[in-house]
Amino acid sequence: MYEQDDLARYGYRQELARRLRFRDLVAYGLVYMVPIAPMAIFGSVYAGSGGMVALAYAVGVVALVFTAFSYAQMVKAFPMSGSVYNYAGRGISAPVGFLAGWVILLDYVLVPGLLYLVASVAMHSTVPAVPVWLWLLVFVAVNTVVNSVGIRMTAMVTRVMLVGELIVLAIFLAVAGWALASSGRGRFSWDAFYNADTFTWSLVAGAVSIAVLSFLGFDGISMLAEETKGGSRQIGRAMAAVLILAGVLFIAQTWLAAMLVPDAGALLAEGDVNGTAFYDAAAVAGGGWLATLCAVATAIAWGLPNSMVAQVATSRLLYAMARDRQLPAFLAKVSIRRNVPINATLLTGAVSLVLGLYMATRADGITLLSSLINFGAMVAFLVLHVSVVVHHLIRRRSGNWWAHLVMPGIGFAILAYVVVNANIAAQRLGLAWLALGMVVLASLYLSGRRPALSGLAPAQPQARHVERV
Repeated sequence: MYEQDDLARYGYRQELARRLRFRDLVAYGLVYMVPIAPMAIFGSVYAGSGGMVALAYAVGVVALVFTAFSYAQMVKAFPMSGSVYNYAGRGISAPVGFLAGWVILLDYVLVPGLLYLVASVAMHSTVPAVPVWLWLLVFVAVNTVVNSVGIRMTAMVTRVMLVGELIVLAIFLAVAGWALASSGRGRFSWDAFYNADTFTWSLVAGAVSIAVLSFLGFDGISMLAEETKGGSRQIGRAMAAVLILAGVLFIAQTWLAAMLVPDAGALLAEGDVNGTAFYDAAAVAGGGWLATLCAVATAIAWGLPNSMVAQVATSRLLYAMARDRQLPAFLAKVSIRRNVPINATLLTGAVSLVLGLYMATRADGITLLSSLINFGAMVAFLVLHVSVVVHHLIRRRSGNWWAHLVMPGIGFAILAYVVVNANIAAQRLGLAWLALGMVVLASLYLSGRRPALSGLAPAQPQARHVERV
C-alpha cells in the first residue's frame, strides 16, 4: 500500500496499526488541547496580560496557525512519527534533529506529569480525604492501562471524554452569557481584547507565553502519522481544524469570564494566588454549583483524557528516537498483539508518576513545570519553521515562496518575540536543558554513535529491524 511504501522509502517497516480516521485525529487533538484548558490558567493569563486575556489567546491562535501550516508542509515531506525530531533531522541535518528532539522532550516528557499533578491537586481540594499522591497513582494507572490496550481504545475513551468537556463548556457559556445579558452581573466590555491603559506588545507576548500551554496538543497529532488512514494530508487538515476550533472556544470562554471577574483590581495586582480566578467568575455567573462543575470538569479533563493522549504522543516520540538508536533500543519494542510501543508507554507512565509526586512537594511545582514546557515547545516550533525553509526552499529549490518562506518566516518572527518576552526562569532552565542536550550529542559522537536517521541516504526497504514483543 502507498502508506506502507512511504515508510519503506526511509528504511522502516509499518510497525504501528493504521486505524485512525480524520474524526479520530480531531477528537485526539481537541482532547489533548482540552477545550476547557483556559479555566485552569485563566488567572495567570489575565494578570500577565493586564486583563487582555482574550487578546492573548487570539494572538496565540494566529501565531500557531503559521506553526500548524509548517507542520503540514513537513508531515507531507516526511510522513512518519517523531514530529519536530524527524522534520528537523531530515529537513536540516541529523544532529539538529537530535537537538530538536531533545528540546521537544522537555515538552512531551513533562506534559503528562504536569497534567497529572494539576488534576490531582484539584481533586484533592474537592475531596480532601483522598491525598494528592493517591489521585496521581489512579490517574497514571488508568491511562497507562488504556494506552497499553491499543490506539483504538484510546480514541474511543477520549471521544467520550471530549463530549463531556464540551457539555460543561456549553453550560458555562450559556449561563455566563445569560447572566451578562439579563441579570446585570458583570459588565459588558471589550477590555479583554484591548485596553489602551495597559496595552503593550511585550506585555501581551509575555501573557501569550503562558497561554501557549492551552494550545499544546495540536502538534501531537503529527505523532500519529504512522497510525492514520489517508496519509499525511489528513494530519495537516486535522491540525488546522483543531487549532481553529479550540482557539474560538478559548477566546469565547475567557472573554466571558473576564467580564465576570469579581475583583479585577486585586487579580491584576496580586495575581491568581489560589488558582481559582475562573471558578470565581463562574460563581458570579451561576453560583457555587457552576464553579464546582467547572473545577471538577477541569480536573478530570487534565487527569484522564488530556494526560492519556499526552502519554500517547510522548511514547511515540521515544519510540521514533529509539528506532534510530538515539535513545535506548528497548523503547523501540512494539507489542505484537496491540501494535503499540509498549515499553515507551510504560516508561512514560512511570516518569509521569515520579515527576508528579516530586513536584507535588514543591510550592512552585506547577509554575515551574508550565514554564519549562512552554519554553521547550516554542523553541521546537522555531526549529520547525527553519526546517521548512531549509528543506523546501534551499535543498529542493521550491518556487513556492509563500508556503516555504513567507508563512514559516512570519511564524518564526511571532514565536521568537514571544520567547524573548517569556519568563526569565523558564529561559534559563530551558537553555540549561539545551546545553545538556549538546553534551549528550557530543558524547554520542565520541562513542561513535553519531546521530543518523534511516533513509537520509537512499535506503532499501526493511533496512532497520525494530524488535517486536
